Amino acid sequence: MLDRNGFQRKTYDDLLTEMSAKAQELYGADANVGERSFLGILLRIMAWFMSLAWMAIEQVYHAAFRKSAEGVQLDKLLPYAGITRNLEEYAYGQITLQGTPHYTVESGFLVGKTKSDITYETLGSVTLDAIGQGTVDIVCTEVGSVGNTPAGTITEIINPSADVESVTNEEKVDGGREKETDAEARTRSNITVEGMGNGTPAAIRRAILTIPSVRAAQVIENYKDEVDQYNTPSRGIQAFVLGGQEEDIGMAILNSKAGGINPYGTTTVTVNDDSGNPQIMRFTRATEVTLYAKVNISTNTSFEIDGQDKVKNALVQYVGGTDTNTQLYAGLNMGEKVVMAKGMFAILQVPGVTDVELKLSTDGMNFIEENITVAINEVAQIDAANIEVTIDV
Repeated sequence: MLDRNGFQRKTYDDLLTEMSAKAQELYGADANVGERSFLGILLRIMAWFMSLAWMAIEQVYHAAFRKSAEGVQLDKLLPYAGITRNLEEYAYGQITLQGTPHYTVESGFLVGKTKSDITYETLGSVTLDAIGQGTVDIVCTEVGSVGNTPAGTITEIINPSADVESVTNEEKVDGGREKETDAEARTRSNITVEGMGNGTPAAIRRAILTIPSVRAAQVIENYKDEVDQYNTPSRGIQAFVLGGQEEDIGMAILNSKAGGINPYGTTTVTVNDDSGNPQIMRFTRATEVTLYAKVNISTNTSFEIDGQDKVKNALVQYVGGTDTNTQLYAGLNMGEKVVMAKGMFAILQVPGVTDVELKLSTDGMNFIEENITVAINEVAQIDAANIEVTIDV
């Protein structure tokens, strides 16, 4: 039923109780509505299917609100917050080929990760130079974080050629990500709603966060007559950004800041305004605070074989960073402290975990059981590789 407190779904037991009472009202108080009687069985069948209808009605009710909607229903509400869900992205990078001098390697040449089924293809043709070397852009043939890989790991030639002897990636290949989860999209929408409009720090932050590759952002303004502690000049603004391309961030700042306001930062980018005139925009790259963790858990029989990986991933999803599947999570926003209780709560949601002890460190040596505070221009990040999980026997 729907009242001032919201929607209250009738459960199977509620429906059965009401239907049984109504049947005895119509057929007499001595009517047999027991679970083995014909009438009782009929009522239970009807109550079951009616409970499914009530569940569907409840889902329809909650689908109307951004904080409770899920899946496609949430996708339809996100534009009201000024964003859309970030979809899967392919991993991009570069490889260096070694082979016959002046030989042209055609676009679509396939290479792969060492001892892996993950492959990449070249995005254009490249002619090897006089010493037989050439560099070309590549993209993973599979969408998602599976294509992210460190430097020096792409060494396999999938379609061999007598004129190509070897291949390697001198820098990491990254940018691949999975589809944004409901929780991530909902959190980002909560932030962007605060910045509706233009000309305010919240509006600038919202504009930056609408860039799919941006993982966190914070904007400060200095309305005093002297430079602030972050070197922001008087009457200026400064955006701290994690992730994203420089041109995209510069354009977001240009389109959302107030006229005459000076954007300050250590990164400078030139973008064109609506009239085609070049404008200099500045922002500062966020400082990542790398965390390390030691997790000791107690478990029961529900704890699964890959439970330790799930524990690591749960903590990564809360803080932000790369999980055991190389999926990158935004996690906490800039300036948000890492709360021990919230990290422990995330771990306790893993099936089979009954108790947890959590210690954190910023240097990998000194671990403490305290919250980790970060500055407004910093963002905490933790990778699964930096999490040690032990199980009480």
